[in-house]
Amino acid sequence: MRIDAYNQVSQIYQASRPQKVAKKSETTVRDQFTVSSKGKDYQTAKKALAAAPDIREEKVAALKEQIASGSYNVSAQEIADSVVSKFFDSSI
Repeated sequence: MRIDAYNQVSQIYQASRPQKVAKKSETTVRDQFTVSSKGKDYQTAKKALAAAPDIREEKVAALKEQIASGSYNVSAQEIADSVVSKFFDSSI
């Protein structure tokens, strides 16, 4: 076995080892986040919707009064139209 050949092989492997890189001065890069005008409009609408009540109490009270007095009437045609339109709108 030749010792000089071993030294050459050793030098080749040492050359391919990763070298330590000197650290650069530490600079911090901060990410920036901006909301578009469309996003701001969406947030405003979402807040307004959250503030609105889920049930319109005045409309419910008026309907309860009509039902109690017997003056609440809905035609069968209106009910059928509503059911059919809901069926066809949801299947699309």
